[in-house]
Amino acid sequence: MIDWKNVKGAVLKIVEAVGKWLWPEVCPFCGKVNRSGICTSCRKEVDQLRIVHPRCMKCGKPVSQPEQEYCYDCMHAHHWYDRGVSVWVHRPPVSTSIYQFKYHNQRRYGALLAKEMVSVYEQTIRKWAPDLIMPIPVHRKRMKKRGYNQAQILAEEIGKTLGILVGTENLARWKDTDPQKMLGTQARKRNLMGAFAVRKSFLPVPCVLLVDDIYTTGNTIDAAARILKKCGVEKVYFLTISIGQGY
Repeated sequence: MIDWKNVKGAVLKIVEAVGKWLWPEVCPFCGKVNRSGICTSCRKEVDQLRIVHPRCMKCGKPVSQPEQEYCYDCMHAHHWYDRGVSVWVHRPPVSTSIYQFKYHNQRRYGALLAKEMVSVYEQTIRKWAPDLIMPIPVHRKRMKKRGYNQAQILAEEIGKTLGILVGTENLARWKDTDPQKMLGTQARKRNLMGAFAVRKSFLPVPCVLLVDDIYTTGNTIDAAARILKKCGVEKVYFLTISIGQGY
């Protein structure tokens, strides 16, 4: 009797191998073909942008002094999320890579970037013990135009690697907001008022990990965390590829 499950698995491996031969991996930072993903030259460059201590105990931004517990933003703002971390400071070539991943259909970068996120923060994520990973959703208009949600690609890769359930349909973006990068601090907050909603089918879990590409002021993560906590989620953490410079 044919074991179709094993046959399917073998076929998928062959398809994956052929795919890598036809479309080999490229470095997500310089775009050059590199079988191992991040090339040696770019690795040295991005390692200098890795966020290490000292960093903000709330959002994870780098801070200037070891005795400084929080960055300026977190000292002067209330956050709905509990804590978060990011891999790199948002500077080139990291910022350039994210731009290509997000706006120029470089979906293949998602797997490599998610791999880095897990490599750096697996122990932290395990400690937080999220019941569910949620990508920050995009509005249906942007989804139709772009064809994909970069945060969903990251979340699914992270969930698959760590064996954590990913909820892509629980959180929705009802409001088609203006790009946050074009707005000031107060305008960003107003822009996100009522932007997110939890679907009626969602059953609250104790802990959620939000995944997105960039953390700047934290308004987007906060807006999502706020609605999740209001519906019964106890703890909300976040993980992003990059974050703005703190001080």
